[in-house]
Amino acid sequence: MTMERKLYWAVGLLSALIFAGSFFIPGQPGEQSGLPWQIEHPAPGETRIFDLTLGSSTAGEAEQRFHEEGKPSLFKSPAGQLVAEMFFAQVEMAGLKSRIVISIAAPAAELQAMYERGLRISATGGDKKITPTPEDAARLRALPISSLTYMPSVRIEEEIFAKRFGQPERRFKEKTSGAIHWLYPQHGLDITLGGAEKPVLQYAPPKDFIKLLQPLLDNGEAL
Repeated sequence: MTMERKLYWAVGLLSALIFAGSFFIPGQPGEQSGLPWQIEHPAPGETRIFDLTLGSSTAGEAEQRFHEEGKPSLFKSPAGQLVAEMFFAQVEMAGLKSRIVISIAAPAAELQAMYERGLRISATGGDKKITPTPEDAARLRALPISSLTYMPSVRIEEEIFAKRFGQPERRFKEKTSGAIHWLYPQHGLDITLGGAEKPVLQYAPPKDFIKLLQPLLDNGEAL
């Protein structure tokens, strides 16, 4: 193994240890912001994560917070449902690297008009991915974030999540993939654990938690 590759693996291992260690170490006063367990509820039914309040902070504010220009896209499901998202490929906060996807709260009529004006359509899974015009992308940046998906760059063991978040109120297993979901309705949090796969953390306002729960009720089984 070359010295360059040894250095690469050493840096990757160190990042994983820092991430896992930060989960185990209890929070301290003045702990730096940008950590995935730092969930706040400014008002009943609201969630604030990564210094962004879901439902009121905008996609443009997320770009400022993450210090990265996001990639806005529309997605149309086979059933015809349109959603708007913004993807961040490499976010680093508190020394932790991740990918982040935010869902954007856009009125259905606006989404349909953006779809019809779309510059390019491609297939992704069973959905259609639409690239919006620059004008529509600017409009999306001005709209609020409805939910946020956080994908850390390292795999985290279940006991680490239990240490930080406590035991989930409910657990579900996806029928197709076998992935396990830990649900924390009081925080608007769904943690997906897929064995050897890296975890996925989805955040939504508690008042909108049904949007995270419904797919599991339809395509999963309670544990």
